[in-house]
Amino acid sequence: LLNSNSFTVIRDDAFAGLFHLEYLFIEGNKIETISRNAFRGLRDLTHLSLANNHLKALPRDVFSDLDSLIELDLRGNKFECDCKAKWLFLWLKMTNSTVSDVLCIGPAEYQDKKLNDVTSFDYECTTTDFVVHQILPYQSVSVDTFNSKNDVFVAIAQPSMENCMVLEWDHIEMNFRSYDNITGQSIVGCKAILVGEQVFVVVAQLFGGSHIYKYDESWTKFVKFQDIEVSRISKPNDIELFEIDSEMFFVIADSSKAGLSTVYKWNNKGFYSYQSLHEWFRDTDAEFLDIDGKSHLILSSRSQVPIILQWNKASKKFVPHSEIPNMEDVLAVKSFRMQDNLYLTLTRFIGDSRVMQWNSKQFVEIQALPSRGAMTLQPFSFKNNYYLALGSDYTFSQIYQWDDEKKIFRLFKEIYVQAPRSFTAVSTDRRDFFFASSFKGNTQIFEHIIIDLS
Repeated sequence: LLNSNSFTVIRDDAFAGLFHLEYLFIEGNKIETISRNAFRGLRDLTHLSLANNHLKALPRDVFSDLDSLIELDLRGNKFECDCKAKWLFLWLKMTNSTVSDVLCIGPAEYQDKKLNDVTSFDYECTTTDFVVHQILPYQSVSVDTFNSKNDVFVAIAQPSMENCMVLEWDHIEMNFRSYDNITGQSIVGCKAILVGEQVFVVVAQLFGGSHIYKYDESWTKFVKFQDIEVSRISKPNDIELFEIDSEMFFVIADSSKAGLSTVYKWNNKGFYSYQSLHEWFRDTDAEFLDIDGKSHLILSSRSQVPIILQWNKASKKFVPHSEIPNMEDVLAVKSFRMQDNLYLTLTRFIGDSRVMQWNSKQFVEIQALPSRGAMTLQPFSFKNNYYLALGSDYTFSQIYQWDDEKKIFRLFKEIYVQAPRSFTAVSTDRRDFFFASSFKGNTQIFEHIIIDLS
C-alpha cells in the first residue's frame, strides 16, 4: 500500500525484484507520469490501483508485463482522449481484466465521457514524414520511373558523368541498385517508353543529337535503336510521354531559339516526327493533360506566357487553344488531380510560383508560393496524402502538404538538396520513395513513412 503520499512519478523498474507481488495500490498521490517499463517483471500482479492521481495519459503498453492482472482501477484520473490514448482504447477492448471507467477531460467533444465511447482514432492519429533511405553519390538532373515484368526501374540523367543510369529495385536488399548504363554526351533527360513488351529510353542530349535506346534481351542491356533529328531538337529541356486514341506519342520541348518543340509518334517500327508545335519561343517544359475529356498540351516558355494546345480530332494535330495570362517566364508546368479537380503548378525562378485550379472555363490561381531560385515545383501523392516539392538553388527545398480544411498547401518539411532539378515519386513493395535530383551534389532518395502518433 503506497496510498496518500506525494509521489509524482513512477520510473522504469520501480518494483524490480518483486516477482511475486500480487496487490499494488498507489492511490491518492500526485502522479502525473508513469514510465513505459514501470511495472516490468510484475508477472504475478493481480490487482493494481492508480486511482485518484493526476494522470492524463499512460505510455503505450505500460501493462504489457502484467500477465496475471485481474483488476485495474483508474478512477479519479482525467485522461486526454486524443492520440496518446489510442493504444489504451484498443487495450480496453481486448483485455480480460476488469477495468474501471476511464473518464476523458479532453478534447472538448469527449469531455466527461468515457474512453470507451470514443468513436475512432484511425484518421487523426497518423502523420507522415520523409526520411533519407539511400544516397546516390553522383549528380543528376532528372529521374524517370517505369515498371517492366513486375520490377521497378528508374532512369537517372547525369550530365556531368555523361550517362543515363538505369537502377532496379532490389527486393532482397531493399534498395535501388545499378542495372544498366547508357553513355552519351551532356545527357539532360532520360524518358522510358513501354510499347507492349518492349522498353525504350529516349535520351535527350545537348550535344551530339538525341537518341532512342531499346532494351535488348539477348544483350541484357539497352542498345541504340534510333536517332532523333538534330535539325529539329537543338536544346532539349523536357520529354513528355502521352497516349491518344491508343496511339503512343512523346513531345520534346526545345529551349533554343533555333530549336523546334516536336511531337513524335510510334508507327510500329519506330518513333518519327509527327508535328512541329512552334519555334522561336525557347520552350522550357511540356505537359500533357486531359481537360473535360479532351487532350491538351501546355507549353511553358522563357519568352511568353504558357500556351494551351488542344488536340483536333479531325486533323489529328494539336492546334492553339488559349493561354495562361500574366504568367511570364515559367520554367515548368505540371498537372495533377485531387478529389476530381484538375490543378496546375507553374514554376518561376524569379517571383512567386503558382498553384492553379481548372474551374470549367479557365485556370484560376488558388495559391502563390514564394520561390526565388526555384527550378522545379513538383506535385506528387502517396496514400491520399498530396504534396508539392519546391526546389531552390538559394535555400532549403520545401515540401508542402495539402490541407483539406483550408484548401491550400501548407509547409510540411524542409530538406537540403544542392541545386535541385527534379523530384520524382517512385513506389515499390508497398513502399513509397521520393527521388531528389541534385545538379551540384548527391542524388537523395527519401522514403515516405506513416507515423502512428499513439
